[in-house]
Amino acid sequence: MGMNIKEITLLSALQSEGRMTNQELADRSGMAASPCWRRIRQFEQQGVIKGYQANLDRKKLGFGILAFIRIKIDSHNAEQAMRFESDVRQLPQVIACYATAGSSDFLLQVVERDLEHYSDFAMTVIRRLPGIKEMETTFVLRELKQAAGLPVEMLR
Repeated sequence: MGMNIKEITLLSALQSEGRMTNQELADRSGMAASPCWRRIRQFEQQGVIKGYQANLDRKKLGFGILAFIRIKIDSHNAEQAMRFESDVRQLPQVIACYATAGSSDFLLQVVERDLEHYSDFAMTVIRRLPGIKEMETTFVLRELKQAAGLPVEMLR
């Protein structure tokens, strides 16, 4: 998808501060207000902009544990993988899930209040999902760089 510098600047601004007014976005990207508004709507319709959300502080909300769970399932048949994916989507503690290549089949990013709650979740919920062959948890000790958006500047 080829984009000009104004569109890249517009997306970068939206990604870093989604509450900017249309006029602020237009000023930042060097566009007039109407074309800026139209371009944002086009990005939304094309699915480039998937939605808008607030960036919440997990620690201030009481989620002291951030962990990654590497999971290997017993078999690789499509039905079992689809059931696993469906079950994982229902778990609020799982904030991201990726199907992976390599030594594991899935990588889950999980939050929980504390170690006791995490242990209960891992043993009574995750371990009981169908087809789990292997599970390994990695706890985050310190966040060095959080997911802050895509590097749209690289599209130049």
